[in-house]
Amino acid sequence: MAKPEFSVQETLDSVLDRSDGEDVADAESEDFDEASETEDHLEQDQDHNETYEENADEEDADEDTYLSKDGSIDWTSSPPRRARKPKKTLQTTGITKYASCHAKDIKSTFELFLTEEILKIVLEMSNVEGRHVFAEEWTDLDLADIQAYIGVVILAGVYRANHEAMASLWHPDSGRGIFRAVMTLKTFKKISRIIRFDDKQTRISRSVNDKLAAIRVVWNKWAERLPMMYNPGPNVTVDDFLVPFRGRCPFRQLKPGKPTKYGIKIWAVRDSKTSYVWNMQVYTGKSVSGNQEKEPGTRVVLDVTEGLEGHTIFCDRFFTSLALSQELLKRRLTMVGIIDKNKPELPPALLATKGRACFSSMFGFTETHSLVSYCPKKGETVLLLSTLHRDASVSSRDDKKPTIILDYNKSKGVDNLEKMVATYTCKRKTVRWPMVLFFNMLDVSALNSYVLWTDARPEWHSGKSFRRRLFLEELGKALVGPLMEARQPLQPRPHTPVLNKARRPLELEDEASTSHTEAAPRKRMRCFLCPREKDRKTSLMCRTCTNPICRSHAVYHAYCLECTDS
Repeated sequence: MAKPEFSVQETLDSVLDRSDGEDVADAESEDFDEASETEDHLEQDQDHNETYEENADEEDADEDTYLSKDGSIDWTSSPPRRARKPKKTLQTTGITKYASCHAKDIKSTFELFLTEEILKIVLEMSNVEGRHVFAEEWTDLDLADIQAYIGVVILAGVYRANHEAMASLWHPDSGRGIFRAVMTLKTFKKISRIIRFDDKQTRISRSVNDKLAAIRVVWNKWAERLPMMYNPGPNVTVDDFLVPFRGRCPFRQLKPGKPTKYGIKIWAVRDSKTSYVWNMQVYTGKSVSGNQEKEPGTRVVLDVTEGLEGHTIFCDRFFTSLALSQELLKRRLTMVGIIDKNKPELPPALLATKGRACFSSMFGFTETHSLVSYCPKKGETVLLLSTLHRDASVSSRDDKKPTIILDYNKSKGVDNLEKMVATYTCKRKTVRWPMVLFFNMLDVSALNSYVLWTDARPEWHSGKSFRRRLFLEELGKALVGPLMEARQPLQPRPHTPVLNKARRPLELEDEASTSHTEAAPRKRMRCFLCPREKDRKTSLMCRTCTNPICRSHAVYHAYCLECTDS
């Protein structure tokens, strides 16, 4: 059967694939996970189509019709005999050729998102602010300084020390030596104070029409890189997540249901399987004109999914509506989402809870849409709208959940992106909201870089459950490496361990050490301060009482760098 060509200008009926005089496609959703090439198309199973039509004939006698609240839509209790499905073609999923050619190592993969162009803008604006604040005391930064600063905050996130005081991170005893090896605490505080992303002199005039003026240029240049590096799989999730922040911000939001109630809301499109962030948009509240949008959810989904084709969009009740699903069908996009019960397109029969048994399901169908009303417990119903599913299938589990709900739970998840970002976030305490967004850019860039790296090299640390932590640690060390090498003359000798360069235990000096002959190795003995059941052996001895002691009970003295070998 020849397949009709698709045109965006056609009406919804011309967008949907019709079959005149032949059987229709299988009512079950096609497995989009196997569609990886652009030329792949949906296939039709003729034998299954005949079975579907026979079942439809058997159900005609028991078919019920439900009228929507506004009286514009007739929903039927059984799938239509000729179900119409949109033609869908899916691009090759995974890392793009451009990203694959440029991702030579972990650092270069990260720089696909945080490019040199973006860093130069940050560098220029930060130096201007540094000269203004510190005057003649300021020494201009270079790219190595900015990269080292980013590497330090990433490493702090890897070590789960983003909420730890900076003085503690640089402490010679309890801190980590790599921070002291990269830069001094004073330098880190200076950069944190003066880092800027725009021209402060013209910010007031730009803020009149743009609430995001303080970081708009950097944000836009970064956000436009996201869809260039990765083609998402068949299932895509549109959701909002809250970046925690309680300081002053003209578009700070309150979400009582979130663990952190206050913050900056961001609309995000992510791949449901890998959580790669494909697009992001900051919510800045009402427009400057003060006019309120009638359907903000529809506008957001259409904006952030621009450029996608052949995917299934999973979204929550804030976005889902019949009008949105129809617009997405014109783009060859299907949709699955929870829908609010106050929508006028819903039939009252599917909203009623009286007399409904627990774990029961009611279905409503049109030629292009499926609606399910599921009763998880007495007196409560959950409604989902789908343009992907075309039958009334129910699982064999004890709760008898419909397939629509199971697919939604599997792909949508619950705040999966927020959890992944928060695990190793580099965000530090700040009172400036542009810094909050900058830290979020670093977190998302690191997450996306990890997805690209593991997609291009699946054998890298395969089988380990902490691959992402290893990736972030290597990324942080790669970013701080150039500045560490530049400061190498100021650091301990190469053979001296970084963590132990300025301390050693007070051991009993062997009498032979005063002579020029080599002393015999000391026999290891049990520490006399540790419990006997531990049986902790040691070669250290107290200088005063000569009793054997382990490192846990030894006292350390500080030595200068010239005396560490003496």
